[in-house]
Amino acid sequence: MSNDLFSSLKTYLTKLSDGEKTPQEVAAALNAWARESADSLKAKIHDEVEATVLKMGFVKREEFERLLARVDAIAPVKKAAPVKKAAPAKKKSAAKKATTVKKKAAPAKKKSGAKK
Repeated sequence: MSNDLFSSLKTYLTKLSDGEKTPQEVAAALNAWARESADSLKAKIHDEVEATVLKMGFVKREEFERLLARVDAIAPVKKAAPVKKAAPAKKKSAAKKATTVKKKAAPAKKKSGAKK
């Protein structure tokens, strides 16, 4: 069967009108053609995604999980005790802020350039 939808339809309509095929046979053939086309399209998309992912340098989940299993086999991860959250830091009180004295910059010395 042709990959072109319109030529396939034309062929089957001709066979239907000539009495060579029944409507059920034509419908079954078109369903099979649609499934084959969908499978072909899925395979092409999968191949294109694989090529793009490899170009970008990403790792597949399966590869990552296999590597993780190998690393765990070499050095198993020990389960750590649950981490306790630290208490929130207290803000400086207003009284403490008020006692903090800012140093003022010393005034610049004037040049004594007396004219004679």
